[in-house]
Amino acid sequence: MSIASNLNKIKESLPEHVTLVAVSKTKPVSDLIQAYEAGQRIFGENKIQEMADKYQQMPKDIQWHMIGHVQSNKVKFMAPFVNLIHGVDSLKLLQEINKQALKNNRVIDCLLQIYIAEEETKFGLDEKELSELLSSSEFKEMKNIRILGLMGMATFTENQNQIKKEFLYLKSIFDSLQNKDAQCRDTQQCISTAAHFSTISMGMSGDYQLAIECGSTMVRIGSSIFGGR
Repeated sequence: MSIASNLNKIKESLPEHVTLVAVSKTKPVSDLIQAYEAGQRIFGENKIQEMADKYQQMPKDIQWHMIGHVQSNKVKFMAPFVNLIHGVDSLKLLQEINKQALKNNRVIDCLLQIYIAEEETKFGLDEKELSELLSSSEFKEMKNIRILGLMGMATFTENQNQIKKEFLYLKSIFDSLQNKDAQCRDTQQCISTAAHFSTISMGMSGDYQLAIECGSTMVRIGSSIFGGR
C-alpha cells in the first residue's frame, strides 16, 4: 500500500480527539511529501539536525514535533520552529528550552516524559521527580514554556497486559495531577488546571489502539505509515 493509503487507513481508525503524529525519522523528504499531499501536517523526528534539515525543505504550515531524547546543547537548533517537544525529562532541559524560547521570542510547548517502562534504556521522570519539578521555584519562574501534558513510552514487549498496565499508569498520573490541582488558581503553579493541559502522548504503530483505549490523546505512528526502517 502507498504512504497515502496507509495514512488514510490509520486516520479513519482514530477517534476525533486523538492527534496523529507521523513519525518520519530516517525517512527521505520525498516520503514526507507524499504524506503531506495526503493531508498530514504533523511530523515527528527524533534527531534535531535531521528535523532542522527537513524543516528547511518542507512547506511551512507543518508542525514539527521532537519525539526523541533531547540533549540540552542542541535545543538552540530547533527553538526557532519546533511546535512540541515530547521528551522533556529534567528541570535542566526545561530551563534550556525556556532560555532558547526567550531568545527566539517564543513560547515553546512541551510534554513532560514520565518513566513508565520496565526498561533501563527508556528516559523519563518518576512521580517524585515530577512533583519536585512542578513545585520548584525555578519552574514557576519560566514564562517561555507551556506544559501541554505528559508523554510515556511503554516497554518493548509482546505482553499486552504489561503494556496496558504501563499506559494506565501514565493516565493515572495525568488524572491525579488534574484532581490534585482542581482548586488551584495560579496556572503557572498548577499546570494541570490550565485548559491547554490536555495531552497524553502514548502509543506507537504496534500498540496505539490499546493506548487510545487507555486514554491517549496523541499517537506517534511511523512504520505503519512509511514502512519499516
